[in-house]
Amino acid sequence: MEPTKNYQHLPNSSDHYCFGCSPVNPSGLQMNFFADRETVFSNLTIPEHLCGWSNIAHGGVLTTILDEIMSWAALHFIKRITMTKSMNIEFIKPVYIRNPLKAEGKVLEISGKHDAVMEGILYNDKGVACAKSTANFATFSPKVAKRLGIADDDSLKFFANVFGIK
Repeated sequence: MEPTKNYQHLPNSSDHYCFGCSPVNPSGLQMNFFADRETVFSNLTIPEHLCGWSNIAHGGVLTTILDEIMSWAALHFIKRITMTKSMNIEFIKPVYIRNPLKAEGKVLEISGKHDAVMEGILYNDKGVACAKSTANFATFSPKVAKRLGIADDDSLKFFANVFGIK
């Protein structure tokens, strides 16, 4: 797995229970995020309780990891509140529970003021891509996100402080 010392650590808030990124959700993935100039990544291991068949990770868990890494990449690089509109996934190789993984997310295209196309890739401990995704994201200003009930005041303050979202 790639060392994180040359990357910016993206802080997380501990006042939510997101299955993907909450550090306080005991059943979740508790993903941590790091960024360079083009990519957000997370090193993680899928715990045993998220197994599909035998020692294989459940496809829904892999989908969650890819959605989460793309969401954090969108927040970090686009500086807007985002929601996934659609997502395509290619499951390439089996992903095993209890094995180190690396998820990477990046922006492929910003199309207009309210849309972005993202990419996510999940690698095994040998650096082999096991799953890939592309997704269309809707992007929102904090004012619109609040009006639509997507983010509350505390979340918006966190996003403004960490990602510079205004």
